[in-house]
Amino acid sequence: QERLVESGGGLVQPGGSLRLSCTAEVYLDYYAIGWFRQAPGKEREGVACISSKDGSTYYEDSVKGRVTISRDNAKNTIYLQINSLKPEDTALYYCATLPPRLYGKTWYIPGLYDHWGQGTQVTVSS
Repeated sequence: QERLVESGGGLVQPGGSLRLSCTAEVYLDYYAIGWFRQAPGKEREGVACISSKDGSTYYEDSVKGRVTISRDNAKNTIYLQINSLKPEDTALYYCATLPPRLYGKTWYIPGLYDHWGQGTQVTVSS
């Protein structure tokens, strides 16, 4: 069973940057990978997703221009670079696997993903 592990979260001041990483004990190159986040009292929301085939990406509208998702299949790692962090970015960030046949415009639906990590906390505060 794929077990995903996120890392790279932390406490950062507004305007700062973080790079989150997602890796696993099994190869992830077959899957599209999504990053989600969940703030206290809010629903889990999709942040970004990257294809397994051609590197194409989707982003949630509110993070476009500040967030970049990328993957390094040689390192079996998917990254989420977040710049110009805002207090509203504070959340637990998760990565998850998406079967390639489901990659598309509905990428933001959590129920389509089959394996999840435990999350890494991002806190943006001065």
